[in-house]
Amino acid sequence: MSATPQRRRTARKPAAVVAVLAAVVGVTATAAPAGAEDTRAGQAAHASHGHHGKPAPHKGHTVDVQLLSFNDFHGNLEPPQGSSGTVEEVQRDGTKKKVEAGGVEYLATALRKARKGHPYSVTAAAGDLVGGSPLLSGLFHDEPTVEAMNKLGLDVTSVGNHEFDEGRAELTRLQNGGCHPKDGCYTKGRKFGGADYPYLAANVTDERTGKPILKPYWVWRNKGVKIGFIGVTLENTPGIVSANGVKGLKFHDEVATIDKYAKELDRQGVKSIVALVHEGGFPASTSYNYNCDSNGPGDGISGPIVEIAKKVTPKVDALVTGHTHQAYACTIPDPAGTPRTVTSAASFGKLYTDTTLTYDRRTKDIVRTSVRGAGAANHVVHRTQPKAADMTALIQRWNKLAAPVANKPVGYISADISGRGSTDPETPLGDLLSDAQLEATAGADKGKAQIAFMNPGGIRTDLAHKASGAEGDGVVTYGEAFAVQPFTNMTNVVSLTGAQLITTLQQQVSGLNEANPKILQVSKGFTYTLDMTKSGAARVVKDSVKLDGKPIDPAATYRVAMNEFLAGGGDNFPVLKEGKDKYVGPSDLDAFTAYLTAHSSAASPLAPPKADRIKIVK
Repeated sequence: MSATPQRRRTARKPAAVVAVLAAVVGVTATAAPAGAEDTRAGQAAHASHGHHGKPAPHKGHTVDVQLLSFNDFHGNLEPPQGSSGTVEEVQRDGTKKKVEAGGVEYLATALRKARKGHPYSVTAAAGDLVGGSPLLSGLFHDEPTVEAMNKLGLDVTSVGNHEFDEGRAELTRLQNGGCHPKDGCYTKGRKFGGADYPYLAANVTDERTGKPILKPYWVWRNKGVKIGFIGVTLENTPGIVSANGVKGLKFHDEVATIDKYAKELDRQGVKSIVALVHEGGFPASTSYNYNCDSNGPGDGISGPIVEIAKKVTPKVDALVTGHTHQAYACTIPDPAGTPRTVTSAASFGKLYTDTTLTYDRRTKDIVRTSVRGAGAANHVVHRTQPKAADMTALIQRWNKLAAPVANKPVGYISADISGRGSTDPETPLGDLLSDAQLEATAGADKGKAQIAFMNPGGIRTDLAHKASGAEGDGVVTYGEAFAVQPFTNMTNVVSLTGAQLITTLQQQVSGLNEANPKILQVSKGFTYTLDMTKSGAARVVKDSVKLDGKPIDPAATYRVAMNEFLAGGGDNFPVLKEGKDKYVGPSDLDAFTAYLTAHSSAASPLAPPKADRIKIVK
């Protein structure tokens, strides 16, 4: 929490879930005008100069501002299950180990402990705090997460793509408060108050008016220290969010937008600026404490954020990023050649970043020093520390409301079924979800599906055999199933030609998906080979694409099941929008739970699929 009191702010649910809900619940920080353990990131600027070439100030004229940050929380109030709840840590001898991390009870404790002894401390986030959330938050349209962030002392956040899952109106409600327009208030006599922190959406404008839909920037002030925050989400948000979620909105270039508002802040006398960017990169190592700058500034990271960081105006002093769910604390040279910190704290509250910003009271600017060890570092949110009592009470209150739905058994498994935590392109859980959608829509009166596709981003976690709670090992509850697939998209079945099917596979690894392929999970009987030694569309070995052992006929027509997000061209699959004769089936979550119930019992639990449908040549 900042040193002075914090300033108060000036995807639809399917019918089945709405019905269930009805049964369950009978620092003075002022905003600027909206017109507008660890390896630290080293910095390579000249030791005797600040980042604008001015002589470094005398120590008495500077104060160290602590910037605590995180990203991609996704409503994970309780510790994430399975591999989704671990981080990889490099040991002193070079070996690596998995450390259990995350859970808002521990995140709150860690942040509060980190703030001690820091009179100048501000906490920021880089988007996707909500959306794709486990049932405890998702069932209640993420109100529990907003309440937790208020208690946590979050000062400001950018929007991410998932903040648009339920559309602009719902995002505005999360900011301003008020009970849900369909589900109402969840506790009698208690109205949802909204976020105490501002959501920043500088590059998201109303299509009709051209104005930002929320504040583009915000200024943190503490005893004469001023730091501006500009928040943007990735320009390609419409490509990865359902059409209804972004209806009437325009998403603009991240660099141009940040530069625009950095100039505006500069004119107002705010010289210290942090960009909160919901776009990210991919570090060379999966270990959170990997030295990103071991071979020079920025050498240990790739991906979209690198080009953004290289182009954003030098007026910006640090970039807090997200979206890719990766952990890194790097320095990347700005257009003037001066390194600045670019950080991301993985996801789900498993890490937080601690960045030191040295503020010069005379210039009102951040001094970027060359001292190695200065800059930023990621820290693990260990589960061995005490739980924050207020967060425990919050979780217990919402769990009590969710319990009649969350604790209902829907199936049984014999071992962990990995999904989000898998490092392989094809996952056992992806196969299981695809099979569930195929079975739900294969009947003559149910769409006649022959093939099913599942987008990997829609798989939010693993199915853990040994889960928390009292249900017992191997039991899959509705809450656990919801955590795997929380978007509750409706299944669609469409007709595609064999040629369109092959194009779909090619779009996984070409175009906007070439740099970071999105490998669709496929149902049983559908097989093919990806040759990753090649580039672009050539990676799909055409004569390897088969259904039940028979080559796909480019001229033939096939019935293909998928969620409505994919059917609308989501995740950069435009060919899927060309599907004809659409049939709308049950929600993907209903298909999943029905499959688990039909194919498992306590005496005969479901085993993980072999994940042998896609052959990868490396």
